Amino acid sequence: MRSFRTRLALASAVLAGSALIGFGMTSWWLIYQAKVSRLDEAIKSQLMRVNRSKHFLPLPRLFGIDEDTTIALLVNDNENNTLYKSDNWPLEIKADSLQLPAGTRPLIEAGRPRNDVFPPRKRLPPRFVTQYTSTQTWRVGAARFPANQIAIAVNLQTIDSEMAAIRNIFLISILIVLFLITGGAWWLSGNALRPIGQLTEAIKHVTVKGLDRRVPIDTTDVEFVELIAVFNQMLASLERSFKQASRFSGDAAHELKTPLAILQGELERNLQQAEPESQMQQSLSSLLDEVRRLSGIVRKLLLLSLADAGRMNLHRVEVNLSEILAQVEEDIELLAPQLKVQTDITAQLHVLGDRVLLTQVVQNLVTNAIKYNLVDGWIRINATQQKASLLITITNSSKNILQGDRERIFERFYRGDPARTRSGVEGTGLGLSLSREIARAHGGDLILNLTPSNQTAFTLTLPTLISNRTFS
Repeated sequence: MRSFRTRLALASAVLAGSALIGFGMTSWWLIYQAKVSRLDEAIKSQLMRVNRSKHFLPLPRLFGIDEDTTIALLVNDNENNTLYKSDNWPLEIKADSLQLPAGTRPLIEAGRPRNDVFPPRKRLPPRFVTQYTSTQTWRVGAARFPANQIAIAVNLQTIDSEMAAIRNIFLISILIVLFLITGGAWWLSGNALRPIGQLTEAIKHVTVKGLDRRVPIDTTDVEFVELIAVFNQMLASLERSFKQASRFSGDAAHELKTPLAILQGELERNLQQAEPESQMQQSLSSLLDEVRRLSGIVRKLLLLSLADAGRMNLHRVEVNLSEILAQVEEDIELLAPQLKVQTDITAQLHVLGDRVLLTQVVQNLVTNAIKYNLVDGWIRINATQQKASLLITITNSSKNILQGDRERIFERFYRGDPARTRSGVEGTGLGLSLSREIARAHGGDLILNLTPSNQTAFTLTLPTLISNRTFS
């Protein structure tokens, strides 16, 4: 996954680095050329001085050249015979390589000759070349005069050392500037993306209990004002829609309770008056089962609507979950005697919560384990306390749950893969969703565990009685 902030910082570093490297190379080359040009002017003046001198004396120190720099002199006549060569003249630089083209007009002529004596010839300035030997680099200047040809060679070691120092300074400076630019780009991009971070943080809290959150606009850059305003409007619309849906489901469930209770009572009374084993008794019994099932769905919907609105009232008392689990174990033996039951329950597991609702959670998990079990399968119940939490894990043999079902198993009215359910078993798809809401209302949670093949396990986490007393 790519990071926009990282890519922006790297792009800034690449662009700035390219510009700095180009500027540094150009500046280095211009500085080098300036030094060489300055040296060429000094060599030219020395060529003139040597030509005017009757004796080839040691050359004075050239302007801007270190005292340790080697300066060599070579004087040839016009026939290219050596008249003078200093001892430090590099042997690898041959005189013929410096010979000026034939017919070249001298740099300085004695007097002003007539054209018939000295016909016009092309006048060339001194020739400057850079010569490389096996170990050193030389800058050589050569000029033709009426009586001779003079060449001066200057070792470029000093200039090369100075340019190496300048190159190192450029490299260090470029690295420092790149580091500063990258850090600055990272900091600026972080500031620029701060409103996006605020939106992300707000989106993380968009739950049934966080729809009232809004992202402040006062300190936001103008470029993000419209985006944040639209997001806040979306949250407001979601909040209104959710409240209307929650209010509708709660009101509908509440309104259905009374007629369903009346209908259940009438069916029970008529069932008692019906003749035993008659068709009427069977019909009334089937209707009564459906009404009781519908009453259970309405009760669950009412609890879920209260949980969505954050108004689930809990009658908190001290509850011994070890006793509830022991009763559930007996119910399993009655409801599914063909299943093998294994238990590992720690004694005296106490929590502070609603006894009726917590019992319903445990019964829902056990019912789910029976419903989706294999023929002649097994159920294992583990209950223990870890620090300030109580953990109840109910595991059963079952077919594998598809990945798509695992992600949606806590959705309301979601039944999952019908192939996993044994024939004759019915359900509404509300049990797990309601169980998790009850667990969260108690400060805990309900999760689907990762298990080996052909197993399903749910873990109920609840705060212990000690932690409830400490933080209540």
